[in-house]
Amino acid sequence: VQLQASGGGLVRAGDSLTLSCTASGGTFSDYAVGWFRQAPGKEREFVAAISWNPGMTRYSDSVEGRFAVSRDNGKNTGYLQMNSLAPEDTAVYYCAAGPVIVSSPDVYEWWGQGTQVTVSS
Repeated sequence: VQLQASGGGLVRAGDSLTLSCTASGGTFSDYAVGWFRQAPGKEREFVAAISWNPGMTRYSDSVEGRFAVSRDNGKNTGYLQMNSLAPEDTAVYYCAAGPVIVSSPDVYEWWGQGTQVTVSS
């Protein structure tokens, strides 16, 4: 499975942004989709994930209530809707696909290349 993350950019605090993760080369609907981010000098951290059938979602405490993860299996695409963005959300955001909806990056087998999100104050 190849993943392509897109939709990043430069926004102001309080703005919204939607990231997309488009899959090819496999059966997208077989996999959970996870979103992670990595800020400069920090480790990659879990953001959100959604199960293969969009019935289960999981969020980190830092984004719960502000971000929403979704997917459209017919379009082989996952989404991360980010609202009320803050400067501390600035990072490179990655999407990943794996067998289960978990927060550990080690479980995800395929990764996109990352898209930069920068939030100015």
